[in-house]
Amino acid sequence: MNWSPPDEWPRIRTIESHTGGEPLRVVVDGFPDLPGETILEKRRYAQLNHDDLRRAIMFEPRGHADMYGALLTDPVTDDGDIGVLFTHNAGHSTMCGHGVIALGVVLPTIGAIELDPAEPIIRMDTPAGRVTAYPRLGGDDLTDGNDPSNGDVPAISRVAFENVPAYAVALDETIETETFGTVRYDIGFGGAFYAYCDATDLGLSLEPESASALAAAGRELKAAIAEEAALEHPTDEDMEFLYGVIFTDEPEGDADIRNVCVFADGEVDRSPTGTGVSGHLALRQARGELARGESFAVESIVGSVFTGRVNDVREHHGREAVIPEIEGEAYITGTNTITVDPRDPFGEGFFIR
Repeated sequence: MNWSPPDEWPRIRTIESHTGGEPLRVVVDGFPDLPGETILEKRRYAQLNHDDLRRAIMFEPRGHADMYGALLTDPVTDDGDIGVLFTHNAGHSTMCGHGVIALGVVLPTIGAIELDPAEPIIRMDTPAGRVTAYPRLGGDDLTDGNDPSNGDVPAISRVAFENVPAYAVALDETIETETFGTVRYDIGFGGAFYAYCDATDLGLSLEPESASALAAAGRELKAAIAEEAALEHPTDEDMEFLYGVIFTDEPEGDADIRNVCVFADGEVDRSPTGTGVSGHLALRQARGELARGESFAVESIVGSVFTGRVNDVREHHGREAVIPEIEGEAYITGTNTITVDPRDPFGEGFFIR
């Protein structure tokens, strides 16, 4: 079959991937250029000028309510390798750990980034700041120069990344809710702001069959806490919003805790949530429960695991913050070319929860 869409139709090429079960649709060609001196400026431009394409890529019939994506841009720092915006069903996030891990696999594999075998590093400029990914190479990867045209692709599945500073915002706060009564919560920042709640206290189970109940609870609690909590970011007002609610419980496998993050408009993260694990590290360090260099493993709703470590503790704009390192696995699942027929009444997609 040699059919191609008409030239006037948008054609957006993507690499499909997942990290711990959570999708990442990486846009590699066809999205308009995003001007701006910073990634936050590029984010604002995308929100104001190309949200129709974001909806087309994320929403049905091309995506679904829990789709997640990444838009690649030029770096905005002198030593950056690439810039990235992360997208979901409600807009654009400020940072995404599972996305960074997936990009650590996708970018070298497709030849967008050439890794130094002696020091495999990808410096990513995100809306939250610099995030550095460390693809874990094994065997004789890259010995032939990492030329995908010759079939030389690195066999990467595990990636670690050093995140932006993470810190505790509030401990042992309470809020009154219609469904759950009084709810205790903590707030941590790990590239985005999250409220952390004990699932058992709320009568919730962190199992796949409970996803709808978790989404509903996450929506209710996020709205209630966001209305009450005053969130301040030290440098950027665009970051000052509650991104999600993280429910915690005892692990089922070989991990320290099980959690489910509900973010954006009721999205249920299939992965342990890299920025959320960063917040866990900050909260536990603030309570004196986690030492520098100690590992802390977090299990997701589907059983995938991210391992977090506190690489450093330092002062950050008047707060004590941790420098988190998070590690997980990601895999490429396919390729895609998205088109939009201008006659299609559902060209910009639709959202059903």
